[in-house]
Amino acid sequence: MHRRKLDAWLTAYLASHPDEEAVVTRFRQFMMNHERCFARDCWAGHITGSAWVVDPGQTAVLLTHHRKLNIWVQLGGHSDGDPNTARVARKEAEEESGLEVDFATREIFDLDVHEIPARHDAPAHEHYDVRFAFVAKQKTYVVSAESNDLQWVQIEDLEAFTQEESILRMGRKWRAYQGKVSGVDRR
Repeated sequence: MHRRKLDAWLTAYLASHPDEEAVVTRFRQFMMNHERCFARDCWAGHITGSAWVVDPGQTAVLLTHHRKLNIWVQLGGHSDGDPNTARVARKEAEEESGLEVDFATREIFDLDVHEIPARHDAPAHEHYDVRFAFVAKQKTYVVSAESNDLQWVQIEDLEAFTQEESILRMGRKWRAYQGKVSGVDRR
């Protein structure tokens, strides 16, 4: 029951991104095989919510230098039992940046499965990351305790800033999304 909303979002995502059938299938299999898939202590993995946050001009994305992982990534975090991954993504974006954000679209923006290394009492596990796109209402952010730093990065300059493929993929998706909205192909 608690997985129906995400399953419906996955169906819509697959219709828009048929080339990503393998990752959608992987998400669905994980969800169906793990009743506690939204719980942080489900060590087979857990579903997380992340945010691609662009500035009010929609030309830069806010990245965090993650304190635990020591890499530049998008904002986001654990569902902690909440099956509404859009709500989780928004909450994490606002908590980790001090920004107010609005949804750019209510659809899933990106999906990613990645391994989180073992740390302290947590074994290595996978994050099934559901990502949503947001537009910040302002540019002035606050660095939270979860980050070493935050930085606005021009989307056109992402490749010079990071080689993290999931970030670059979201940059490509953002340009394609803007092209659809404006009627101009910006891929």
